[in-house]
Parts: sequence; structure tokens; C-alpha cells
Amino acid sequence: MSDLFTPLAPEAETAPSLASNAGLFALLERWVGRGWLRALDLALVRFLDEQAAGEQPLVLLAIALTSHQLGHGHVCLDLAQTLAEPDFALSLPPEGEDSQTVEVLPSSVMVGLDLAEWGRALSHSPLVAPDQHGPSDRPLVLSGERLYLRRYWTYERAVESSLRTRLALPFDVPDDLPARLAGLFPASATQGIDWQKLACALATRAALGIITGGPGTGKTTTVVRLLALLQGPRVEADRPLRIRLAAPTGKAAARLTESIGAQVQSLDVAPAIKARIPSEVTTVHRLLGSRPGTRHFRHHRGNPLPLDVLVVDEASMIDLEMMANLLEALPPRARLVLLGDKDQLASVEAGAVLGDLCRDAEAGFYSPATWAWLEAVAGHRLEAPGLREGDPQRHALAQQLVMLRHSRRFAEGSGIGELARAVNEQRAADARRVLNDAGLADVVSCRLRGEQDSALDRLLITGSGQGRGSAGGYRHYFDVLQRQRPAADTPLADPAWLAWAGQVLTAFDRFRLLCAVRKGPWGVDAVNQRATRALQGAGLIEGDHQWYEGRPVLITRNDYGLGLMNGDIGVTLRLPEAEHSQHLTLRVAFPRNDGQGGVRLVLPSRLSDAETVYAMTVHKSQGSEFEHTALILPDVLNPVLTKELVYTGITRARQWFTLVEPRAGVFEEAVNRRVRRLSGLMLEAGGAG
Repeated sequence: MSDLFTPLAPEAETAPSLASNAGLFALLERWVGRGWLRALDLALVRFLDEQAAGEQPLVLLAIALTSHQLGHGHVCLDLAQTLAEPDFALSLPPEGEDSQTVEVLPSSVMVGLDLAEWGRALSHSPLVAPDQHGPSDRPLVLSGERLYLRRYWTYERAVESSLRTRLALPFDVPDDLPARLAGLFPASATQGIDWQKLACALATRAALGIITGGPGTGKTTTVVRLLALLQGPRVEADRPLRIRLAAPTGKAAARLTESIGAQVQSLDVAPAIKARIPSEVTTVHRLLGSRPGTRHFRHHRGNPLPLDVLVVDEASMIDLEMMANLLEALPPRARLVLLGDKDQLASVEAGAVLGDLCRDAEAGFYSPATWAWLEAVAGHRLEAPGLREGDPQRHALAQQLVMLRHSRRFAEGSGIGELARAVNEQRAADARRVLNDAGLADVVSCRLRGEQDSALDRLLITGSGQGRGSAGGYRHYFDVLQRQRPAADTPLADPAWLAWAGQVLTAFDRFRLLCAVRKGPWGVDAVNQRATRALQGAGLIEGDHQWYEGRPVLITRNDYGLGLMNGDIGVTLRLPEAEHSQHLTLRVAFPRNDGQGGVRLVLPSRLSDAETVYAMTVHKSQGSEFEHTALILPDVLNPVLTKELVYTGITRARQWFTLVEPRAGVFEEAVNRRVRRLSGLMLEAGGAG
């Protein structure tokens, strides 16, 4: 066995054998050494092998791959798909690496492996339970052709059970619902179906409502009117609802707080109803009451959340485990409303709950009874070509789900909107045509000629790709930092300091460079280093210390003591060290995300989990928007490059979007691939379809 651990020339390597545990562990060690598997995956296999001495290699291989898939966001291992396309299904080799050693590719190692044989080995294993009928103390569950770690099988079943219960829990709708809807949604002569109105109507009649739609389709507007619709009769009866609003990240919570506050003020309802619609949004972690250092929360089935209605925005970012915890903490008769864009990237952690629930959103699948009810409350006939008729049993979830279809943010003629639609529909040629259209001022492709092309440096500093509009790159926020700084003798307690810090934070958020990957010359780490050098060369950064004025940082782990969450972004500034002191010291300014607004200041020495953030991953950008967004793709195809990633990057832009391309063709390849998160959520008979 020792020769399998010895580095050899690619042509000299031989395929490890799966006929013995020694051969299997040699293979897994090799994969870990290459970075194809996590050390955690191998440690789990070794641990379970000790618990069940003499376990078959096929079972141990399945355990390793199930754990590996979990690290890639899949809650299970699909045995059939893995055997059909091993390398693609397992995203190996990773990071676009070209394997010279074809013998260790999954497709080579697993050649000849039979699905029935693999299934029999698993079904006879003392480590594997056959779905819900097996012993509850076994660490894995085999459900059909899907293999789960028990924890995630339990989460999936808990989420599905809770959703089924809520779908079956009807609520009485007010007799004057049509009139209330008409008051909130005035008729328009040019308007077709008002999907916002229908979303509000459906959400009134059950304990679950799901509203999905792309940027600018009015998800926030819809939910504010829904809350007015729900709260109105209760306020009039002097029994107001307890309503809470939540989002997965502090950034998303802050954005929703701002937008909901403005929407509530514009409502044409009684002041007493407005007063009972909250505008403060918290993070899901804070709502549940995180217990630092554990997976547990203060609120759970035995201590449910004190609320009647919960609205969760940016639900595409919520992973399976968090959704299970959230549903467990909801009171049995509380309403849950999920908002999000089903086409965005799924959560970083395992699961794609919103994507699973909205799988058939475009088709509608409303039953004749649901459609007739909608026409009755809308007060007129609804014509919706393209929708498919659904069965109320098989498509139970669809009866409480609405897809908003009309974007007001990207109007006719918007290059960003047209590009996003083409990418989302996987029309790569049309997307390229949009990028090349010189008549569209809001989108541009910046083609680089090698790693040293100075065009990327110009983009970082000035925001200029090829002469079209931009938000000024990163020079803009350095200008605000220098020109609007209060006088040095201004007392620390003077509001001018915090106002200035807020202006710098706002200016920094005008432009952002997004990366698809972390590693390699076009990944976050390398691009952040390049940005730092470029800004130093332009004289915007003084010195080469780790901490300097203007350094933007991203928090990478929740810090409950400081009130900072993973994903929060701050900018390093020089402020008076103490009251009436003219000696300046560095502090990092963060926008408050606790609903109070304003800015909080933190000493750099207290930030142990922070990294420079001139560039950030597309995943980390979810829940944020920037006036000018630039997306840089790698020069080789990568497992993470999908149309969902590109679409999410494009839709972070409000006014300008730049695509940075180190190599031609990668964009088209990415658009033609889509995320395939594996799960069994709502797929069983009687599910949502």
C-alpha cells in the first residue's frame, strides 16, 4: 500500500483498487492531498469505519462522497447521477484544475460500478438506515437512490413536514378582501395581471406564503401591502398582529429596513395601521437568539418566537439547517412569508430551500379552484398565457406561491435588465450581443490581455472599463474620505465624525468588484492584493501596513460581542483618540445593522476575523446592491461558474455593470451551466411537484 502514497510521475501512477479498505483509504488520502476532498470527509470515514469494523469499501466510498457533496452545498449523494457523470456530479477536479492523473478521477475509479450493487451494499450496512423505517441510531439514511448524513435527512424531513402542516392550515379571509385589495392596488388601464395583488391575496388564506421575483419586481412593495392587508382588520378589532421582519445577513437586513420604512410611509391606509407595520429588520440569527459556539438557539419548539407573522427576505440565502431551525421556532399558528429571487445563487451552506420550493414557479400550476378564487377577489377575469393547470394535491405548494414578473428597476431599454434575462434563460449568444451593443451605456465587457493588463487597474481606481458610465471606482470613496473629513480639532463627540464615517461608507458602496472564485490569479485573494498595489501606486493608500486609513474589511465570522455578523463591511478611518484630543487613531466604521441606523466604531485590534474587501465573492455580495458592479471571471472553467452565479453578479448592479474577461469563451460556458443542488425536498408523492 505504501507505493500509493508515494508521489510519482502522472504516467507512472496506477489506479487505486476499491476491492479493499486499504485501497480505498489510499485513494481518499490521495484526493485529500490534492485538495479534492476535505480532511473532514476522510476523518468521518475513518471514524465510522472504526464503529463498524470490516465495512465494505463501497459503503465507505459512499460516506466520503456524501460528506464531500455536503461541502459543495448538496444535502445528499445521488447515487445514480454520480455513476452517470462522476466527475461532473462531484465537481472534480476542483477549481478548474486539469488532472494529469486520469487514473484517480472519479470517472476512472468508479468505472464498472453498478448502481444495484452499490445500493445493496448500502442497504445491508449497519451504518445505513433504509429511510424512515430503519433504526434511528444509524448515522446515514438511504432514501431511494439518495444517501444522506442523518442530520441533514432529519432537517429535510422536518422542513417538509412543517411546510405541509402550514399549507394545510387555513385562515379565514375578511369578507371585504376584494375591497381591501382594490384600495391597496388601484387599477391601471395599461396593466395586465397585477401579480403583486395576487401574491397578497394568496398569502392571506394560509400559514405559508412564498413570493419570488427578480430585481425590481416589487417584492418589498408587495410585502408591505400584504402586512397592511393582514394588520388592517386586526387593528380595527383592537387585536393587532405581532409582526417580525428578518433577513439572513446584516447587510440585507439594513437594506430592507431602509426600503420598508419608505414604503410604509407611502401607504394609503389609516395611521393606526401604519403604526402597527414594523420597519425594523433583524438578522435570522438574532431573531432566533444565537448561542455562540453552539448550533443551538434560544428559540425553538419549547420556547417559540413571540409573533403572529414572520417575513423573511432574501430567503434564497437560507440553508436547510437554518430553515429547519426557523420553522421549529415558529408558533403553530404563525404565518410565514418567504421573499426572494429563486434564480439567485443558493445559500453557501448545504441546501437550496427557496430554489426547491420555487422549482415550478414560472409554470404557476394553480388549480382551477385557486384560479377561480383569485378572479373572484381580483374582481375581473385573469388572462395568463403560459401558465399550466395544477393538481391541488400534487401541486399543493403552488397554490401559495406567486412569481412576480414585471421589473420596474430594469425598464425597457435597460442593458442590465436585458443581460440578466438572457443569462437567466441561458441564451448565451443573446447575452454576448447585449455586452457588445455600443448603444447600451449601462453594460460593458472589459477584455483583458493577460494578467498584467492595466485595464483592470484603471477599472479598480476610476471605474472606467471602456469609457462608458461608472460610479468612479475606488478613487471616489478616497476622495470623500479626504475632502469631507472634519477638522482635526473637532471634538470626538461631535456628530460630524459619525456623519463623515457614514458618507465614506456610502461612497465605498457605490462601486464593487466581484469575483467568481477565491483562488488563482482572478480570485478574491489575488485581486485584493492587486487592488491594494494599484491604489498605493495611485497615491491613495499611505504606507504598506496591514491597517491603514481607507482599508475596507469584510467580517468573516459572527462576533456577537461586537454585534458584527459574517458579511458585514466596514472602512478603516482616522478619528480622535479621545475627547478633545487632536491625536488621531485608526478605527473601523461599520453601518449599524440593529435597526437603529448610524455607524459603529471598532478598534482594528478587536477584529480577529476580517479580510480586505476591494474584491469579494459573488456569494458574499448577495443582499447588496452597488451603483456600479464589475464581475471578473476566471480564465478557466470552474465548477462554481454557472448561470446563477453570473446572474447574481449582474443583478447586484443598479446603474452600471462591467464584465471583466481574462479569456474569451468562459462567460458563455458559465451561462450554459446551471446549479444542480441535490435534495429530496418536496419531491415525494403528494409534494409540491
